[in-house]
Amino acid sequence: MRIVADRSRCEGLGMCEAMEPEFFEVGEDGTVVVLDDQPDEARRTEVQAAVDSCPVAALSLQG
Repeated sequence: MRIVADRSRCEGLGMCEAMEPEFFEVGEDGTVVVLDDQPDEARRTEVQAAVDSCPVAALSLQG
């Protein structure tokens, strides 16, 4: 599984960071930074919930 961020869509609302701060961070430029784009499969449920929490659909999971 791989986390993909569309930084052009990101509005820096930080829902992903609030839910999974070890994988997401809102950078100094106000857009998401993916800290670990290939999380362990055991974390799929939590990471998927954080991805789904993005109100502008700037995040997705592949694989």
